[in-house]
Amino acid sequence: MNARCLIPLAALLAFGCVGPPAKDYSKLVAEGTRSILVVPVVNKSVDVDAPTYFLSSLAVPVAERGYYVFPVNMVKRVLEDDGLSDASLVHGADPARLAALFGADAILYVTIERWDAQYLVLNTQVTVVFDYSLKSGRTGVELWHDHRGMVYAPNQGGGGGGLGALIGAAVAAAITKAAPNYMPLARKANAEAFAWPGPGLPAGPYLPEHGRDMGLQ
Repeated sequence: MNARCLIPLAALLAFGCVGPPAKDYSKLVAEGTRSILVVPVVNKSVDVDAPTYFLSSLAVPVAERGYYVFPVNMVKRVLEDDGLSDASLVHGADPARLAALFGADAILYVTIERWDAQYLVLNTQVTVVFDYSLKSGRTGVELWHDHRGMVYAPNQGGGGGGLGALIGAAVAAAITKAAPNYMPLARKANAEAFAWPGPGLPAGPYLPEHGRDMGLQ
């Protein structure tokens, strides 16, 4: 093989190693965000309890990145008193108006795209999918975005064991279908979405590494 034949192969290998494009944090840094308002989540799943459970999982991972997070239950009550009792109304409202109600720098909007369990004969597959968007409380411009999905299939990869194992797998799948536990998946999705280094939020002002992780100090 001559050198001219190696060039396209090398280029192909290099192309195959390219990962997702790096996020642009310039707007988030320019905003100097210190406080984040986590508003009620929009629910596109058929589980009516999903928004309540998932909303309770959001404050901690955001606060752990060094930002002040307004108490989510207080936020929900204030929004309801202001006529914004439906999450879709909240997401459609003017971000500047929402931020002004609390004195927030930025607003975190999350949509539940999937929160379901599918029965697959000898297995049950539990799936959650979320879309995250952080917007400026002054301009409404999106500062950060992520999309995250998680799947749990407890009997995936299992096989053999005879009739007893098959019956056990069927029973386990039926139990998971009847009472699926979504919260471990939700917490893992949040952890990965907000993780740094990674796709998540750089250190906020309440962490000692603030600015340094972005090479600003």
